[in-house]
Amino acid sequence: MKAVGYLQPTSRSITYTVQIVYPIGDKPEITLLNPKIEKNFKGEMPEHLYSEERLCLYRPIYGEFKPSDLISMTIIPWTSLWLYHYEVWHITGDWLGGGEHPF
Repeated sequence: MKAVGYLQPTSRSITYTVQIVYPIGDKPEITLLNPKIEKNFKGEMPEHLYSEERLCLYRPIYGEFKPSDLISMTIIPWTSLWLYHYEVWHITGDWLGGGEHPF
C-alpha cells in the first residue's frame, strides 16, 4: 500500500506532504515529501531518521506497532507528533520528543 497525504501539526504549522508505504508483511515507511527534511540552525539533521530520510516514529523491537494496528490510529498521529517535534527542534536545537535514535 502506498498513500500520500497532508498533515499540519498545529494551526500555525505549514502543511507537510507525507508518503506512507506499507509493504505487506513489513513495517510502514514514512517519508516527508514536501518540504524536504532540513538541517537546523546548528547545521544538524534530526537524529530521529532512518536511511533515505524515512521518519523514525517508533522502535520495532519494542512492538509499538503491530500489523493489526490501524494506520489512522497510530502512524498518522505519530507522524503529526514527529512533525511537531521537528518544528520545535528547528527553533531550540533540542529534540524534545523523547524516544531512542534508530542508529
